[in-house]
Amino acid sequence: MSILSTIGRFAAEYSAARARYLTERQVRSLPTEIQKDIGWPDAYATPRAPRLQSGSWAGDK
Repeated sequence: MSILSTIGRFAAEYSAARARYLTERQVRSLPTEIQKDIGWPDAYATPRAPRLQSGSWAGDK
């Protein structure tokens, strides 16, 4: 695997993650009634892993 394909893969992953983040942010900004109509709260019925903060692990407190 060349370095260019590795960089391209990282760029594609970053782009997809950024698009997911922006979409989630837009949907969460909608009124709750509309979120319920489109089924947004049920989309993530299972709890998601907490985001890591810099310099700490998820289990550290």
